[in-house]
Amino acid sequence: MNRRRFLKHAAASTATASIGFPAITSVAAPNSQINIACIGVGGMGKGTISSIASHPKAKIVALCDVDKNLLQKTAATYPDASQHLDWRELLADHSSKFDAITIATPDHMHATPCVLAIRAKKHIYLQKPMAPTVHECRVIVAEAEKAGVITQMGNQGRSSIESRMMVQLLQTGAIGKIKEIILWENKPLSWWPTNTTLTPQGDTPPDTLDWDKWLGVRDSVPFLNGAYHPQHWRAWRDYGVGELGDMGCHHFDATVDALQLSPALRVKQTHTGETGTGLWSKAREVEFEFAGTSFTAGDTLKLTWLDGEHHPDASKIPMPKALTKFPLQGGLWIGDKGSIFKPYNQRPFVLPEENFPNEKYPRNFPKQDHYHDWVDAIINNRPATSHFKHAANLTEVVLVGTLAEHAPNEWVTWDAKTQQTNHDTINANLIRPYREGWKVEGLG
Repeated sequence: MNRRRFLKHAAASTATASIGFPAITSVAAPNSQINIACIGVGGMGKGTISSIASHPKAKIVALCDVDKNLLQKTAATYPDASQHLDWRELLADHSSKFDAITIATPDHMHATPCVLAIRAKKHIYLQKPMAPTVHECRVIVAEAEKAGVITQMGNQGRSSIESRMMVQLLQTGAIGKIKEIILWENKPLSWWPTNTTLTPQGDTPPDTLDWDKWLGVRDSVPFLNGAYHPQHWRAWRDYGVGELGDMGCHHFDATVDALQLSPALRVKQTHTGETGTGLWSKAREVEFEFAGTSFTAGDTLKLTWLDGEHHPDASKIPMPKALTKFPLQGGLWIGDKGSIFKPYNQRPFVLPEENFPNEKYPRNFPKQDHYHDWVDAIINNRPATSHFKHAANLTEVVLVGTLAEHAPNEWVTWDAKTQQTNHDTINANLIRPYREGWKVEGLG
């Protein structure tokens, strides 16, 4: 089956999506080995592969990347795995050899391989964010629920003891009902392009890179040194979702989970840093207004997100005695009975500390490996901890926040039912068309 026919037949309908794809059984036996193929093997992809491969019942049987150099480097660790330069060929011709797939491509190429792999009845581990558009997220979660496959998004902090403690503190009323939240992310942007000047001529791509396959569903544009591959794509609106999209799925997770939040009713970007043609801002401040829940103090909840060296006013934020320096990444949750201060990836502190001694903190959280959890979920036929129903809602929360950048200093409302805003220009770009040769029914 050639690639064009593969895309056409695999996307035709879920009833016929298994053409060329022998389906796996719905549940694996407790002692079975899970054979795993990996699409995208550099950066986070390489780390994901090694973490999953450390599970005693997981075996990496296939590796795929559009960059031969990255592929060969990772293949050195897994010499028995087959090597592929085109994920379409991997799915079309080798599907019977694996049960599950990891996907760690640039954001713009998450949805297409994910949906087609799901239609082939493959279990999925997908890096965050789920996709760069709400439409793609909705399609992914609907297809996953229809297929009954086991899914996990790569927001691995969700499995940490610190994150699970945070959820329990918020839900058990440690600081009462939540009134306001401030989240900030100011780590250096190591992925910001060294070349942000778009030129029609372009540069010659490396011999090891198939630039057309890297572009995938997006329009054909010239390759530029230092602009996109291998690590700079996140800054561009066509390929990533900026710092909010990169780190938001980590920072927002405990809040969305604990407070049972749906995507915001409206958002406003009140600060926009330096940007350029086709780029996301290097810094932002976004105000979210969520509908209140049984865990919030009011009918609505205000959440402020800051990033790109745009810090909150530290003089107005109480800190625990154990911390001597204001963290680059963190959050403050303000309740009607106190507050919680949590540096990113560290334990939460309930304030005032004298009202919440150590013995009040929840304990006895078992260790949980986010990667192993997915493999165990496949073996035991149960949902993984960041299954796609949860992950799609979380990603949508973050993506609605990014829409505010398209209308700075204006409120952008979000109707979750119609997937529309109050701005026609924003609405026109909520569903991105895929270029010819890459179209998939239901996506673009």
